[in-house]
Amino acid sequence: MKKIFLGAGIAIVFIFTIGAIQQDGDSSSATSTTNSPSTTTGNTSYKSSDNDKRVEDYNVYSVQLPKSLDFAGEAVPLHQPDIRERVDREFLVNTYWQSNGILLIKRAQKYFPIIEPILAENGVPDDFKYLAVIESGLQNVTSPAGARGFWQIMRGTGKELGLEVNDNVDERYHLEMATKAACDYLKQSKNKFGSWTLAGAAYNAGNGGINKQLNAQDVSSYYDLLLGEETGRYVFRILAIKEILKNPKNFGFNVDPSHGYDTIPTKNVLVDYEVDDLSAFAKANNINYKILKIHNPWLREPKLNNKSGKEYLIQIPKEGYYN
Repeated sequence: MKKIFLGAGIAIVFIFTIGAIQQDGDSSSATSTTNSPSTTTGNTSYKSSDNDKRVEDYNVYSVQLPKSLDFAGEAVPLHQPDIRERVDREFLVNTYWQSNGILLIKRAQKYFPIIEPILAENGVPDDFKYLAVIESGLQNVTSPAGARGFWQIMRGTGKELGLEVNDNVDERYHLEMATKAACDYLKQSKNKFGSWTLAGAAYNAGNGGINKQLNAQDVSSYYDLLLGEETGRYVFRILAIKEILKNPKNFGFNVDPSHGYDTIPTKNVLVDYEVDDLSAFAKANNINYKILKIHNPWLREPKLNNKSGKEYLIQIPKEGYYN
């Protein structure tokens, strides 16, 4: 019997102890809530004032679209709701890809002065320089499909357009020659479709691909076509990049011109013979192999095979820029 009373006593003490702990915990919790609001994540406690400060210091805004847009002088039907949404998407994506935007602004300062006069000489609207931007980011890149250079020209297309394309020489990497070839392709597309906008879309999908969809859907405008993801976004990406690069400060990009990349003046050296060692050729012209390849990326091997005696112009930077 004593054991029973003893057990009951222990149980009563235990119950009162638990109750006291709970009351103390409730009191502490109430005090904490009343006196010092905070949010705890892991081992770090953030006060609401800290959170307010973060919000004040960093804000993300929607983009105010221009009242009107055009590509190569052809108006964009922004009054159509689907068109406006698709334009808005590309403006947002490219506005908030900040590091890429700054790089494009810097590269444009270097390469647009080369591209612009070639477009003008060949009767292609200046807006097509932005097509090169979205194709390659103004870099000599290679796509998974094998398209190469600033203008992302496929091997077969390059040959059709008169470029030399082989393992030793690949003129798709020659900016001036590739730009001229792109002009020829774009003019063919414009003659076929009667629209520079459709010519731009055809640069991505091919003349055959665009023509097939125009006939199947019985429409005559790019903006009336239902296309796949890539071609469906293609012209809208050009439009966004055009506006951002033309008016970077309107979209939050602040790039001092002194921070941009500059075009390096070069002279042309005529070569109509084989060059067995381009490193030695570079040294003879007071540069090194690296600099030679920077200015002549179309030279794909450490030598130039030229048994036919074809005339090539190799660009050599003027003195003083790499010292």
